[in-house]
Amino acid sequence: MNGAAPAASDIIHGAFVRLNALAPLDQTAMSALNAAVARARTVSARTEFQTEGEVAPRVTLILNGWAARTRVMEDGRRQIINFLLPGDLIFTQAADQLAVANLTAVTDLVICDGPDPDVSPSLAAAYTTSRYIEKSFLYGQVSRLGRLTAQERVADVLLELLERHEMAGLAQAGKFAIPVTQEMLADAVGLTPVHVNRVLQSARQAGMLTWKGGMIELHGWSTLRRKCGHQRLRASSFYRGDRSSHSNGHERAESPTP
Repeated sequence: MNGAAPAASDIIHGAFVRLNALAPLDQTAMSALNAAVARARTVSARTEFQTEGEVAPRVTLILNGWAARTRVMEDGRRQIINFLLPGDLIFTQAADQLAVANLTAVTDLVICDGPDPDVSPSLAAAYTTSRYIEKSFLYGQVSRLGRLTAQERVADVLLELLERHEMAGLAQAGKFAIPVTQEMLADAVGLTPVHVNRVLQSARQAGMLTWKGGMIELHGWSTLRRKCGHQRLRASSFYRGDRSSHSNGHERAESPTP
């Protein structure tokens, strides 16, 4: 159920880092975002907070927690189209547009209505880049499901999640929080949970990843990226950060503090 949101200082860091990385935010944009955060609301884990076919708000900002955009078949099978992370914006083109998918809270979630982008050119620029990124990841999901092997699908989605955590300043040296089950990961990559478990076990045995206590660490992920053909987000030139490779096989992207 929905309730009062936690203090803004506890929830906005990752979301603001991501937006500020897409387009450096001016003071007007920051003030508008802080005002939006003051009206934030919480959604409990496993709650569907938007249903396919219903009228959707024009812009929703994920402040904290994970959500999933899903389609559910008549027989109960579910396809997770993508995960939504702190700083992600959920867009519709018009105020009266109908939602084209379900949105479900994966964890306890904090969201707010996004400020009007017209209040600041820098906020409008962040929105534009975020739309580009969302479309890029959607096309990546289509390619993933249509052309990659099981091993490549799992590796590709984990590399995408790492990159997205980097953008919000929530990853360090290939390590980030991942509050999803193997069943949910299976729904995202179009495989059975048993198949995903086998792929993950093989990756662990090969020393490619460690997944424990809700944290995952990808080892030698530059090599992993080459093996599965993962391409970094082409919108990366829109945000700042050090993309250089380090001798230990890790790459780091440092996002600015708003």
